[in-house]
Amino acid sequence: MARWVLHVDLDEFLAAVEVLRRPELRGLPVVVGGDGDPTKRGVVSTASYEARAYGVHSGLPLRTAARRCPEAVFLPVDREAYEAVSAEVMMTLREFAPVVEVLGWDEAFLAADTEDPEAIAERIRARVREATGLECTVGIGQNRLQAKLATGFGKPGGVFRLTDRTWFEVLGDRPTDALWGIGSKTAKRLAGLGIRTVTELAATDPAALATRLGPVTGPWLVRLALGQAESTVVGTPYRARSRSRETTFQRDLTDWDEVRREVVRIAGEVDTERRPVARVVVKVRYVPFFTHTHGHPVIPPSTDAAAIDQAALAALDRFTDRRPVRLLGVRVEFAR
Repeated sequence: MARWVLHVDLDEFLAAVEVLRRPELRGLPVVVGGDGDPTKRGVVSTASYEARAYGVHSGLPLRTAARRCPEAVFLPVDREAYEAVSAEVMMTLREFAPVVEVLGWDEAFLAADTEDPEAIAERIRARVREATGLECTVGIGQNRLQAKLATGFGKPGGVFRLTDRTWFEVLGDRPTDALWGIGSKTAKRLAGLGIRTVTELAATDPAALATRLGPVTGPWLVRLALGQAESTVVGTPYRARSRSRETTFQRDLTDWDEVRREVVRIAGEVDTERRPVARVVVKVRYVPFFTHTHGHPVIPPSTDAAAIDQAALAALDRFTDRRPVRLLGVRVEFAR
């Protein structure tokens, strides 16, 4: 039997949970974010497909979402509810495989030895729907990368298979940031080197790219473009590599001493899980909506709150712009 990796991704998860709790919202544009008040500053966490049709998406300011879709129903984020439903979904997935690798609230990898992965995928979709009322999409691949990307082609509520044989047919002409692991900044750097598509990246000499982007990053990017990745699904409990908190202020902060106090306050609210922190990253969103980040290491890695505060303030000191601030965030990155 062939070994396949399946990636299960819940569709419009937060919005779908809210619709389950409020069936009268089914078919309506639903937006989850902040405290649910679109007149306040905040960003969209998730939008239902009905809201997405109006251009509402994750990360969009709530006020912009309200302008784009005035008839949308806005709801506050309810972490406890989402965590409870997520746990039920993951328990359901374990009925199909002894090893389930949880990636977050709404997605997980499974390994399956079968000649018909689509049949298993459809059974998973049916069982998740039966157990929770939620819809999910299942991506199938020969490794984790292929399965993860396949999910995007199967959404919403479908099944899609991506393999070595179909890799370039499906992805070859797409921009490099279509690959899981390549963001807009890396894509821009690649474009500056004349590399714009997955096919072009796959044809690049890894050694040549290593000289421009680093001895590890360069060859790794080429492997991504070739569709090569780890196929092992790990069932160890999911542990986040980082934790973060952020605050959107209803009035702009213009006093930098106040900004420093708020950064320390937010750093103190981040759940470090009593794990050693190796780096602290501070995010500043200036008025009207320019966002920048700076980080600072914690040497040696520490669980001490004072050391984390000191690193956060050191990161903040790297910001030289003193324009009014509308949002502050602090992310702690754990030692491996």
